[in-house]
Amino acid sequence: MEITSVLEVLFRWLHIAAGILWIGLLYWFNFVNTPFAPTMDAETKKKVVPELMPRALYWFRWGAAYTWVTGILLLALVFYHGGLMFEGDRGWDAAAIIMLVVTFGGFAVYDALAKSPLGKELRSLGAIGFVLIAAVLYLMVDWAAYSYRAYNIHMGAMFGTIMAANVWMRIWPSQKKVIAAVKDGGTPDPAIVALVAARSKHNTFLSVPLFYTMINMHTSPPGGNSPLYLLGAVALGWIAVQLTYKKSAKVKGF
Repeated sequence: MEITSVLEVLFRWLHIAAGILWIGLLYWFNFVNTPFAPTMDAETKKKVVPELMPRALYWFRWGAAYTWVTGILLLALVFYHGGLMFEGDRGWDAAAIIMLVVTFGGFAVYDALAKSPLGKELRSLGAIGFVLIAAVLYLMVDWAAYSYRAYNIHMGAMFGTIMAANVWMRIWPSQKKVIAAVKDGGTPDPAIVALVAARSKHNTFLSVPLFYTMINMHTSPPGGNSPLYLLGAVALGWIAVQLTYKKSAKVKGF
């Protein structure tokens, strides 16, 4: 067995295990903890939050880091080294490299939008995001000639990079401030609390389309490999997440 095959199995295994840890906690935060937290009084929060949240956030942020790193290693091994990037006789040219920069630099655009007045309204941000996703997908397929497998997984890499950057650059630094304020018996800055909630919610919406890109690069949908399938998966995934949020608000304790 070639060393590349062994590494691919190892990286894929670690990628899935780390991803389960990360996204499992993401869903726990959004669908369990978020509805539960308001039921605690101040004294209970002062005791529970400083003990529970640092533990949960430790596994959350490192799960994100290991998922992202092993994902990059898999991309390099399977697509860049394995030659699965392009349709026909196309190769690495300016268009392909620019779209690679977009894949891993998309967080900067997302972050600017999320900080803008448009980012304060989830539907507006979602509408703009959907248009941008469609534009990136079009450029990957028609301009850079990414293969079916390549454009699926690179859209997933863009979503995953945004999510991991959110965890390390926005959610974790802000959560430390929230935890410290609660531990001291004070009230966390509402703007920081809102930022954490928004970025965590954005990650939750991105996660379901991300799963589609991960599994669908291994399949051939009926009717050909149209990019419209991926856009449909984004829309359906966002609807599913919204319905899950509504359900989570109705689930009660005993």
